[in-house]
Amino acid sequence: MTDTQPTSTSVLFVCLGNICRSPTAQAVFEARLADSPLAAAVEVDSAGTAAYHLGKAPDPRSQAAARERGYKLDHLRARQVTPEDFHRFDYILAMDSDNLSNLNAIASQSSRATVALFLDFAAATDLREVPDPYFGGDEGFATVLDLCEQASQGLLAHLQTSSR
Repeated sequence: MTDTQPTSTSVLFVCLGNICRSPTAQAVFEARLADSPLAAAVEVDSAGTAAYHLGKAPDPRSQAAARERGYKLDHLRARQVTPEDFHRFDYILAMDSDNLSNLNAIASQSSRATVALFLDFAAATDLREVPDPYFGGDEGFATVLDLCEQASQGLLAHLQTSSR
């Protein structure tokens, strides 16, 4: 596939404020995607269900933890999920059940998106939710990265299988 071909799949990662978990998931998944045959075929974005941090860069602690593992978040800016996202994206993946409930409340009957938990794609964990590190210590941001790496591998495998 070349960069001029249309995007065949689109993924939106969602947390509450779009400054910790969802931008981390976006950066990790984009890095995994870059090394795959689907690199030019998948659009990736992130958003929050709340408007707390619109236009702001990811939390400095998220950026620092991501940078330690070679991921860049500094170019990302927080935005809020819109009703149009349910028609634009194929997958809208929530970091936790509260945000999943919020997404399901926003989705219209005509939504084309599959709305699910991101960790549904992580085979190596029994966890169902990516914990919010915002009010905790630095170790929480490392945990978010661990979980995003696991789920990104599973999501990429799913997309590769479904694109055949």
